[in-house]
Amino acid sequence: MTAAVLKRGARPPKAAQKRPMRRAEMPKISRQQVALGTGVVLAIALAVMIAIGVPQRIWAGFVEWTAAQGWEVRHVELTGAREQERLAIYAAVLNGPSNAMLATDLDDVRDRLRALPWLADASVQRRLPDTLVIEVKERKPVALWQYRQRLAAIDITGRVLTRDRLERWNDLPILVGAGANARVRDALQLIAATPLGRDVNAAVFVGGRRWDLKFKSGETLALPDQPGQAKAALASFARLDGQGPERLLGGRFTRFDLRLPGRMIVAGPAVAETLAEAEKARRAAAQAQKI
Repeated sequence: MTAAVLKRGARPPKAAQKRPMRRAEMPKISRQQVALGTGVVLAIALAVMIAIGVPQRIWAGFVEWTAAQGWEVRHVELTGAREQERLAIYAAVLNGPSNAMLATDLDDVRDRLRALPWLADASVQRRLPDTLVIEVKERKPVALWQYRQRLAAIDITGRVLTRDRLERWNDLPILVGAGANARVRDALQLIAATPLGRDVNAAVFVGGRRWDLKFKSGETLALPDQPGQAKAALASFARLDGQGPERLLGGRFTRFDLRLPGRMIVAGPAVAETLAEAEKARRAAAQAQKI
């Protein structure tokens, strides 16, 4: 086969000429591809600027420019929120000085979230170009705190979580008095250390230093100031309550005072009856002596 030889300046045969591409044959570029390409360019530019270091004024301008290209907080993916209102979480997230993704301080967002009543901690991450991914860890109510005729659910640190719909936690112990919430850990340890814990309805913080336990059957048990002495006194009372044919708890008494070491002062109907019987016996003996 003989190859064709073209003279200088001669036009190639029609078969060899490239046919212009029709409009329908031009490759289509989707918006997603454009966005992806823009994102890649921005990511490369960001990496370069971080690597070489740029003046604050230039960085601020770059952040504004990226926001105009769509790099701003438009979506929040949230997990872990059950009790805390989601609107409050979204408001805390978007309450920063700027919604530009590169200007959003993740530590600042986390601090604002942790300031909400129910949130113990939060993880905040960026998903470029426009999403913050947030996972929160909520606090757990461990007791109800009554102060100035108001009830609130509190966590183990004494933090007030909510005052609404408290009927959900009717089985939690009640702490009463000023400062009782700050001593919630001590109160729960005291109650848990005795088999009588299931009989305790409330713990009253007295004078900012000691506890009175209120039992479901109506009695009050006054305990010493020192935590160690209080636990020992409660253990002793539990042993006495389990001895004999009748329990100490159950309505025959109204108050037990164990604040003095080695002594228990009691009050209630049974005491009055015993004193009345003793007085009756004394009078009978005195009358017999006269005869």
